Amino acid sequence: MKVDLKAGSGASLSDVNLEGLRVAITGGARDTGRLLAEAFAERGASVFLSARDRAAADRVAGAIGGEGFHCDLAQPDSVRAFAAALAARTDRIDVLVHNGAAYIEGADLGDVADDRIEDVLAGSTGTVLLTKHLLPLLRASRRPDIVNMISACGEVGHHRSGAHPAFYAAKHAHAGLADILSHRLRAEGIRVISLFPPDFVQDGPRQAGSDLTASSVVDCVLFAVGQPRDCFIREFHFEQV
Repeated sequence: MKVDLKAGSGASLSDVNLEGLRVAITGGARDTGRLLAEAFAERGASVFLSARDRAAADRVAGAIGGEGFHCDLAQPDSVRAFAAALAARTDRIDVLVHNGAAYIEGADLGDVADDRIEDVLAGSTGTVLLTKHLLPLLRASRRPDIVNMISACGEVGHHRSGAHPAFYAAKHAHAGLADILSHRLRAEGIRVISLFPPDFVQDGPRQAGSDLTASSVVDCVLFAVGQPRDCFIREFHFEQV
C-alpha cells in the first residue's frame, strides 16, 4: 500500500495515488458524495459507500467497482448495522468520509415541521455513533483519516446561508465533534480533516468570481488525504463570493 504524489511535490491531483486504501463514505450515492466515491476509486482505493437509498448506493458502487450499503444516519440501528457490515468485510478503514447529512431551508424555526427538524438533528447523532463504531477499524490502519464535510453553517458567526436554523445547529454539532476529536486522536496518528464550504454548486466554471464547485471541494479532500503523515491539515475554510 502506498499513498504518494507520483510526480513529486509538483504533481497534479490527478496523480494522487491512493492505491490500496479502504475508504468509507456516507451519503455517497449522489452529488458531492458520488464525486468523492468516484475520485477515490479512480485513484486506486476500495470504496464502501452508503446511502439511505440502498439501490442508489448499489448503482454507484457497481459503476466504480465498490460496494454499496444502506445507512440512515437518523436511525441508530441503521448506523450500527452499517458499521457491523464494514467490520465483517474489512479489517481496517483508512479513510472515513462523513458526507451524509439532511439539508433543509427556512429562515424561521416555524418554516419546517417538527419531524424534519428531528431528522436533521438525529443525523448528527448518527455521525457521532458511526465514528465511535468505526474507530476500531480506523485504529487498525497505518494511515487513518477522518474527513468531515461540514459546511460554513458550522462556523461561528456565519449567517449567509438560507439553511434552516436546525441545519445550522446540526453543523455546529458536527464541527464540535471534529474539533475535539482532532485534539484527542492526534496522539494516535489519526488525522481529523474538516471542510467548511459555503453554499456551492455541483457544476460550473472553476474560475475566480464564480461559485465554488463540488469538484473543487473534492480536490481539497484529495489534497489533504494525499499529504505525508507529518502533515495534519485540520480545516479548510473558503472565501465567499
